Amino acid sequence: MRKLIFAMSVTLDGYIAAPGDDLGWSVPSDELFQWWSDRVEATGLALYGRKLWEAMSSHWPTADKQPGATPAEMEFARRWRDMPKVVFSSTIDTVDWNTRLVTGDAVAEITSLKAEGGGPMDIVGATLAGAAMRAGLIDEYVIVTHPVLVGGGTPFFSALDNWVNLNLVETRTFPGGVALTRYQTRR
Repeated sequence: MRKLIFAMSVTLDGYIAAPGDDLGWSVPSDELFQWWSDRVEATGLALYGRKLWEAMSSHWPTADKQPGATPAEMEFARRWRDMPKVVFSSTIDTVDWNTRLVTGDAVAEITSLKAEGGGPMDIVGATLAGAAMRAGLIDEYVIVTHPVLVGGGTPFFSALDNWVNLNLVETRTFPGGVALTRYQTRR
């Protein structure tokens, strides 16, 4: 069975985006950017909600062709294009770059994908991850906390019907006071 991982950058007050979907607070250091790139390389399948898909697909498919692109950005762009992806949306019609669109029941599809063989799956996007959380499908939470308070926006965690008990399995710090904590769901 595949492992489902929810990994995102988060403000200290728990938001993945500030009001207006502002992500300006989350610019990574070179070390953190490389860590995210290595995660993409190790991901067997990425599951995207529409909003984050639109943000990523508006930049990364051609980021390596932009003037001034760094070697790290070129590597990330290649890895992102090559990584198999599934986008869950009922409002878009087409997707590209090694991606499949799912318009139906996200929880049923994620349950089916977890039952398949293959490498770990990353789930990104608050709404999609919230549905997977409530269904008890997430096996691991990777929280990359930035030392900033934004006061509102899109929360990392959605409302839950039941508690989810976790075990801390890793901590790490990055430049700028960014702290990574990784938890596995206790089953």
